[in-house]
Amino acid sequence: MKRLVLLVVAIVCLSSYVEAQTAKRKVVNTAQPNGVFSSAIVTGNLVYTSGQIGIDPKTGQLPEGTEAQLEQVFRNLTTVLEASGSSIDHVVKATVFLADMNDYNKMNELYRSKFKSDPPARTTVQVARLPRDARIEIEVVAVLK
Repeated sequence: MKRLVLLVVAIVCLSSYVEAQTAKRKVVNTAQPNGVFSSAIVTGNLVYTSGQIGIDPKTGQLPEGTEAQLEQVFRNLTTVLEASGSSIDHVVKATVFLADMNDYNKMNELYRSKFKSDPPARTTVQVARLPRDARIEIEVVAVLK
């Protein structure tokens, strides 16, 4: 009976330890931290990115047009995901924010080329306005490598 009680106590302690370890979160910043948000948060085996717009981190400029901005958004997402221990290939959910739903078909064309295998689950919405008057913003959830 004592052994059974000790075994139960050991299991409870171990499960509490495992839960505490997986509940930890790691902040990832790939750009100059502005104190308002993190580039990504890693918790458990998932990475949650902040929304990325098409700002070129070297110049601080937003390129003209949806196509150029989408290309930069994916470069920014790739940087954040790799710094977090993941990659575009490990994305399981994406949320796309468009300034104009008329860009939906163009966005779909370009988006499709970014995922080599099955694309992640996705939500796309039109919003009234994006930061810096961007045409597109994307946030993702990915599994760690």
